[in-house]
Amino acid sequence: MIQFLVHEKADNVGVATVDIKAGETAKGLFMDTQTEIDMKVLSDIPLGHKIALVDFKTGDTVIKYGHDIGQIVSDTTTGAHVHIHNLKTKRW
Repeated sequence: MIQFLVHEKADNVGVATVDIKAGETAKGLFMDTQTEIDMKVLSDIPLGHKIALVDFKTGDTVIKYGHDIGQIVSDTTTGAHVHIHNLKTKRW
């Protein structure tokens, strides 16, 4: 069962299609290539929230659906939850 989707290869986060529990190995799918990916999940990720596909350093740009959606405000590890606690818009 696919548990998260990644729009395209350039994206560095995926989006949970179900609630994912910490410690699970979640199955994802790159929508542009139909390539599957397995990811060890480090923290609970609720439906619709983002999962880090790469290690992020503070100041890194998050790409979702091929677009810049904001900037990481604290170092974040591959498999971690990406949301308002570690991602902020660049608009203000």
